[in-house]
Amino acid sequence: FFNRVSLEEVLQWSQSFENLITSKYGPMIYKIYLKTEHSDENLEFWLACEAYKKITSQRKRISVARKLFTCYIQPQAPNEINIDSPARKAIIRSMQEPTQSCFDEAQRIIYMHMERDSYPRFLESKFYQKLKHSLQTNSNNSKKV
Repeated sequence: FFNRVSLEEVLQWSQSFENLITSKYGPMIYKIYLKTEHSDENLEFWLACEAYKKITSQRKRISVARKLFTCYIQPQAPNEINIDSPARKAIIRSMQEPTQSCFDEAQRIIYMHMERDSYPRFLESKFYQKLKHSLQTNSNNSKKV
C-alpha cells in the first residue's frame, strides 16, 4: 500500500491527528511506526473500539466486549493499554451487560495519548519524513515527463 498512498494524503496527516487516523492508509502506516515504538496496541484498541460501536447484535457485542476486555483492559492483558483506574473499573462493571459506549472513555484516553505523545514523534520520525520525501520526489519526477 506504500505505492498507493498519495502525497496529498501524507501531507494531510501533518494537519491533524484526526486526518491521520481517519484517512485511507494513515492507520496502516501509523501502526507500522507504532510497532517501532512498541505501542501499536493503542491504535489497535482504538480501531477495535470504532468497529465495536457499529455492532448491532447484543450477542456479538457481548462476545467482542469480552475479547476487548481480555486483550486490552484486564490487568496483565497481553496488549494492556494505559488507562486510569476509574476508566478501567467502569469497564469491569459494564462487562455484565456491555453497552455500545462502554469503551468510549478508555478510547478517548487512548486517543489523547496517541495525539499528544506518539503522533508528534511520528511526524518528526525518519519514517514519516522519508515517506513524504519519496512521494515529493516521485511527484516532481512525474511532472517533468
